[in-house]
Amino acid sequence: MEQRILFKKGKQREFLKLVVERLNCLSLRGALQFGFDVKYSSLKNYYIERRLIPRELFESLCHVAKIDKKMLKFEIVDGNLGQKKGGSKSKRF
Repeated sequence: MEQRILFKKGKQREFLKLVVERLNCLSLRGALQFGFDVKYSSLKNYYIERRLIPRELFESLCHVAKIDKKMLKFEIVDGNLGQKKGGSKSKRF
């Protein structure tokens, strides 16, 4: 099961801005030159907080941008978190 990183609202965007700043990139797209295996459209979805960042990508971003994970407040959740929420909301009685 793939794990994902859950930040509080607005903090995932702050994290990605910090990564772009630390890597001296002009934009989010510039971070892709560091060899991350992720599409730009997925990065945009992470930036606008439509999707949660996968744990592997999060750890790679922290490593390359030299960000100490202990300084960040986040939670590790299962990849099917949204499916669980959607399933419980759609149950009919």
